[in-house]
Amino acid sequence: MKVNVQKKDDLNAVLTVAIEESDYREKVDKKLKDYRKQANIPGFRPGHVPAGLIKKQFGKSVLIEEVNHILQHAVYDHIQEEKLDILGSPMPVEQNNIDWDSQSEFSFDYELGLAPEFELKLNARTKIPYHKVVADDEMVDRYVNDYARRFGSMSYPEAVEENAILKGKFTEVDKKDNAVEEGISAESTIALDALSDKAAKAVMGTKVGETFILDKKSFKDDFRLAGVLQVEDEVLENSSYRFQVELTELSKLDPAELNQELFDKVFGEGAISSEEEFRGKIKADAERVFVGDSDRKFYQDVRDKLLDKVSFDLPEEFLKKWMGTATEQPMSAEEIEEKFPEMKDDMRWQIMENRVIRDNDIKVEHEELVEYTKQIVLQQMAQYGQMPEGLDLDKIAHNVLGNQEEAQRINDQLFQQKLMDFFKNTFKLDEKEVTYEEFVKAVNKN
Repeated sequence: MKVNVQKKDDLNAVLTVAIEESDYREKVDKKLKDYRKQANIPGFRPGHVPAGLIKKQFGKSVLIEEVNHILQHAVYDHIQEEKLDILGSPMPVEQNNIDWDSQSEFSFDYELGLAPEFELKLNARTKIPYHKVVADDEMVDRYVNDYARRFGSMSYPEAVEENAILKGKFTEVDKKDNAVEEGISAESTIALDALSDKAAKAVMGTKVGETFILDKKSFKDDFRLAGVLQVEDEVLENSSYRFQVELTELSKLDPAELNQELFDKVFGEGAISSEEEFRGKIKADAERVFVGDSDRKFYQDVRDKLLDKVSFDLPEEFLKKWMGTATEQPMSAEEIEEKFPEMKDDMRWQIMENRVIRDNDIKVEHEELVEYTKQIVLQQMAQYGQMPEGLDLDKIAHNVLGNQEEAQRINDQLFQQKLMDFFKNTFKLDEKEVTYEEFVKAVNKN
């Protein structure tokens, strides 16, 4: 068997595999002998079917199977041994003139798309924005209020007042407040703050057993009444959108006071001793959560910067042809043309990313993977308040990594973190402090 590669140009090549009879004959004959021993053909005793009959019936299929097996290994082994940097997958050149009955030698061609040569200079002269999300007073206030409500207590006032929760029977009515025949009817619960200021003021003082009217204008713009009434949005829109509500139950969540009892419940006994510390801890925790978002935005900005800065060509015709066969559902020529620009950028970035990994010897060692998995396990347990004594983290980590898909996911995650650290240490970070709202605008701007 002979394998050689002929370059058509810098980005395209043809790999040829020439197969001789000596490459497959021994294995084909062995398989046919095995078939003969097992064949159950009427008129012949098992194991005594004439070899010629076996060859006539199975010879071609066995030959094709063995040649394909040789091809598959020959192509990928040669690419690996010669360290050919290819894009996509080898594309077989179609052949319609093979005579499997009479040929003993075969030759097959594969189109190859070659990765381009280019210069990639990474240094601190390149500035990349880094958006550090800062929790402003409004955000901290929101978290403080959330904690106060979460650890608050329920009370049951006699009449509707601030922060009340209203349970009632909703009945669709017309403009004269008469029940609509076969109209919407449901028993549900809403919070007073779901109502507009005008509507909330109107129902203040209402007692259990009394009724009031709510219509479309009674609710805040972002409130979805259809979900409360358990009907489709279309059904609600086609209704009178006017409801008589009979108040059947009234409750109220009284927020916890900002005192030592609340601080201990949220962060543990004695960890926080003042409202100032409480707000400071909330602010720090909130900002820590946003680090991952900031990193992802930074990584995207690195990608955009390098895609814009580094220019090289790709074997576009080859890649378009490969795209047409790379998915389970073949794409049409129109779909390929539509999706190619995005795919082209993804391919260019993958090539640059691979170059960074290779040039800087970025890799994940097994020991690192185990330690990283241990940290993930610890974080998950801490999140759910689980930290049993005598925990064998090493055993748990190895069990997790025993799942091939999970091991690959964690490996990719650690690899991504290493690349992130490399970019942070290589480029000059133009750090900008932004609120979360400003950060969202920056992300959506791309």
